[in-house]
Amino acid sequence: MSLLTRSSTVDGVLRRSAARYDGATALTFADRTWSYAELDGAVSRVAAHLLGLGLTKGDRVAALGRNSDAYLIAFLACARAGLVHVPLNYNLLGGELDYLLAQSGSTALLLDPALEGSLGGVQEQTLAALAHQIPLRDAESSVISVATEGPVPIIDAEVADEDLVQLLYTSGTTSRPKGAMMSHKALVHEYLSCIVELDLATDDNPLHVMPLYHSAQMHVFLLPWLAIGATNTVLEVPDPAEVLRRIGRDGHRAFFAAPTLWVAVVNHGDFEGSDLSGLRKAYYGASIMPGPVLKRLLDKAPDCGFYNCFGQSEVAPLTCVLRPEDHADRPDSAGKPALFVEARVVDAQGHDVAPGESGEIVYRSPQLCAGYWDNAPATAEAFADGWFHSGDLVRVDDEGYVFVVDRIKDVINTGGVLVASREVEDAIYTHPAVAEVAVVGVPDEKWVEAIAAFVVRKGEVDEAGIVEHVRSHLAAFKVPKRVTFIDDLPRNASGKILKRELRDATP
Repeated sequence: MSLLTRSSTVDGVLRRSAARYDGATALTFADRTWSYAELDGAVSRVAAHLLGLGLTKGDRVAALGRNSDAYLIAFLACARAGLVHVPLNYNLLGGELDYLLAQSGSTALLLDPALEGSLGGVQEQTLAALAHQIPLRDAESSVISVATEGPVPIIDAEVADEDLVQLLYTSGTTSRPKGAMMSHKALVHEYLSCIVELDLATDDNPLHVMPLYHSAQMHVFLLPWLAIGATNTVLEVPDPAEVLRRIGRDGHRAFFAAPTLWVAVVNHGDFEGSDLSGLRKAYYGASIMPGPVLKRLLDKAPDCGFYNCFGQSEVAPLTCVLRPEDHADRPDSAGKPALFVEARVVDAQGHDVAPGESGEIVYRSPQLCAGYWDNAPATAEAFADGWFHSGDLVRVDDEGYVFVVDRIKDVINTGGVLVASREVEDAIYTHPAVAEVAVVGVPDEKWVEAIAAFVVRKGEVDEAGIVEHVRSHLAAFKVPKRVTFIDDLPRNASGKILKRELRDATP
């Protein structure tokens, strides 16, 4: 029996769904609707087109585009052709894009023509290495035009589940992004984890608005729902007003968003007049949901269950889930490890810590990446002792629920005492005039690192007010030495705060 006979690939997920659900609607975007059979045929046409350009197995194909049916089809076509998809954050510019294109060694670029200006700062030698720039849509010979023309070809590409299918670049909140090498096998295992842990169902009628270049929207939600025959609606941008309108009008029973988008939805002027009563499953991730926001959502959607999805790119990315029935007792928990994820919490020497004590959470899982692209030192460090070291500082209670304390790199060494930035943030968040806050450690001659708070106000408060508020909640050594008021916190498109930018901006 050949390896290919026993392999399960990412594009094979769609192929099996096309055989099972055939004429059922798989995807809607703008004015286009695709049945499962039509979507599968489109993927084969585009895969043949990519191979016809001279691309060969293992070639990296970068993708710079906003959400669209073309973006999904192009990713699945790369998978079917044996190519390695490299999703790029469409908010990046110049040198940031140059680094990712060059570091990945991409030889082709799938591009939304509207984003062509983002390439302005990319170096000439990097652009010269791109033998092909392929429009995703809105142009001749685009992915979307190829997807709909001609007979469905048979793709003669030998793709096994151990082959790489995507380089998922880490968000780079503390350092240069690293390309997590994801295999077909890792992603397919993660899809099953998501289906089981998130109670995904064929009749969920999910709405997808977060960026598809990010692993959460693509791999935790869209592909798993395609695996079970759901009808998926994709929007180009995450607009709060459109989200409210669509959920009320179109009967979407399931929706995922970063907490920042949930906050924007709740604070939108249309929220009170919107009908969210049909919502049954609401998902969030990247950070905990603010309590007042969760309460307002539950008041509008009393039959809805909320799921906190915790993870990171290197694990495809779902690692833990806090289920709806656990939110009342543990609203600040990340939940328990997912189906295919084995986790431990260890100290600096790699020894297991006792329940309730803080340590780094480490993983073993078939969902894990195969290492970092062209970065052997980072790979060796991350997989020391046979476990993947996440960099997340957590504690686990007696029943196995994970509570995130901080990123290890976000722990502040102030005067020789370690302080979790998240603990200080939680204290500041309780001030009624604070909308958002991020706490970082900045170099200081006296304290080695000083605690610095960056605060977005929603009411009247000054630096002294913040300091006194924290002093009334925490020990004196945890009180910020500096408070800076800003209009917005820097974030990546998945909602994670870019603390590195805050540190770099501090004199």
